[in-house]
Amino acid sequence: MRKTTFLKIAFSAFLSVHTLMAQPVASRVVEDGGTGKYSAVMTTQASLPTHTVFTPKDLSPFGKKQKLPVIAWGNGACFNSPFEHVNFLSEVASHGFLVIAIGVMPKESGEQTKDRSKSTQLVDAIDWAIAQNADQKSPYYQKIDVSKIAVSGMSCGGLQTLEVSSDPRVSTVVVCNSGIFKTPGNGISNMPNLTKENLKKIHTPTLYLLGGEKDIAYGNGMDDYAQINHVPVFVANMNVGHGGTYSQPYGGEFAKVATDWYNWQLKGDVNAGKTFMGNPPGLSKNDNWTFEKKNMP
Repeated sequence: MRKTTFLKIAFSAFLSVHTLMAQPVASRVVEDGGTGKYSAVMTTQASLPTHTVFTPKDLSPFGKKQKLPVIAWGNGACFNSPFEHVNFLSEVASHGFLVIAIGVMPKESGEQTKDRSKSTQLVDAIDWAIAQNADQKSPYYQKIDVSKIAVSGMSCGGLQTLEVSSDPRVSTVVVCNSGIFKTPGNGISNMPNLTKENLKKIHTPTLYLLGGEKDIAYGNGMDDYAQINHVPVFVANMNVGHGGTYSQPYGGEFAKVATDWYNWQLKGDVNAGKTFMGNPPGLSKNDNWTFEKKNMP
């Protein structure tokens, strides 16, 4: 075989594999794709099989004029699958976000994995999004806003979020039903063993969403809020306990408030920001919530 022929075959094989790696291995629509402008789909990506990606199904609206901000998500109980949060995450994605959740895509039967995740998987999600944006073979090529990245998570995932919040690429932090234990080591063995000193590493506006006094994370989360004095911080409580509203249709109230925050912090949407700005802020009109804030307009 001539050398040139061999090189052509090898290059063609490389392109075929590379193209396959840029495509989703599996996909499924959650509920009806969400209430946002961009109907969402849940996918497993060949180039990131350790995560589940929630994305607008049609990527054609995104490019030079409009890009997808990134949200990296950690799951409750450090589960290595977002099965508890699919309604919430799909809803957020339908508003024009690339949501990358730790862990494998849940099965349609609702089976759950007991495998545990690590905080570094949030960093893996960010790295993947940046690489996809730069990869000419990726469907996300130049469609991602790599300057607008949120780290978020629920319960153990909230602690994972706080553990990586110092990453300079992070634009905002959202901690749900979580907070650092006042006494280190009080969590389950696989939880990040953080201290309140970690709060000083936060360098971005931060939102806490808690489930009121019935939430087992309420005391820890409210204490975090009290100790964060160097960045804008908003804490909102809804009296639903530790489970939040993630499994409700379209993620319920937690999805509405979180999406407003993401739209404000990652897209500069002033109307969405009115939920949190002002004295009192717009959230005061919603009887489901109580709130506190500081270092914010």
